[in-house]
Amino acid sequence: MSSKMAEWADVFPAVSTQFKKDQSLDLKATTKHIEVLIESGVSGLIMLGSLGENTTLEPSEKLEVVQCAVKTANGRVPVLSGVAEITTAGACRYVQAVEKLGVAGFMIMPAMIYKADRSEALAHFRAVGSATKLPWMLYNNPLAYYVDVTPSMLNELSNMKNLVALKESCGDTRRITDIHNEVGDRYSIFTGVDNLALESAIVGIDGWVAGTGIAFPKENQYFWELTRAGKWHEAREIYRWFTPLLHLDVHLKFVQYIKLAIQEAGLGKEWVRAPRLPLVGEERERVLKIIHTGLEKRPKI
Repeated sequence: MSSKMAEWADVFPAVSTQFKKDQSLDLKATTKHIEVLIESGVSGLIMLGSLGENTTLEPSEKLEVVQCAVKTANGRVPVLSGVAEITTAGACRYVQAVEKLGVAGFMIMPAMIYKADRSEALAHFRAVGSATKLPWMLYNNPLAYYVDVTPSMLNELSNMKNLVALKESCGDTRRITDIHNEVGDRYSIFTGVDNLALESAIVGIDGWVAGTGIAFPKENQYFWELTRAGKWHEAREIYRWFTPLLHLDVHLKFVQYIKLAIQEAGLGKEWVRAPRLPLVGEERERVLKIIHTGLEKRPKI
């Protein structure tokens, strides 16, 4: 019998926060993009993750974005909020405030800036996860946040009933099998690395926190459904087209790259909030070439 405690699965895109050119929130544009994503067939939405530029928003703005998403989704798909605070106490306050807005749960990151050791990381996740009654997803991304939640640590956390899912972004698909061997199917496992989506699907995942796919939602969903159906030949063909675009998700400037793709696909604007700046010069032209090639050669589905 499965011990899995959540129904979260399939594509939960990391949704960007749309801004106006003056860097103010553009909730109208965010709403329009959410509608396109839901129409494409996604199974959930994750607001205010790394791609959602969580750490550049004021506390009141975060609440506005989450409230906008909950209102727009209107129960059609679950809405999760990323939790990316500097302190454990701040993260606890955040989940308690956002819980009142009607979210379905959270994606909790390690405390930002500080490089926690094993015991500190476990204490942070336990404290923040215990501050809410809602289900939550643990986001493991040691490449970006310098804290690696290992399979044995996931085993230690397995007695937290509302910890139901894992976004695994360590960059090594072997980790997925190690997690299965350590904790069975205790958690819904999502890949968080776009250009490892096919490889991760083969070794066994439940979902995908898609990044670049928010600029190509129909193709992203079609590719994912091919993997669910075990149609590996067809999935491989789509993946070969998609991979140059998916590589945009694993660069330091992935937010700028993906937002530029969103703009070129007609689904939003490229504007980011400082300290990020829009792309210029050779870098912009190089990324635009990748995006435009992808748009020109996008498969007919």
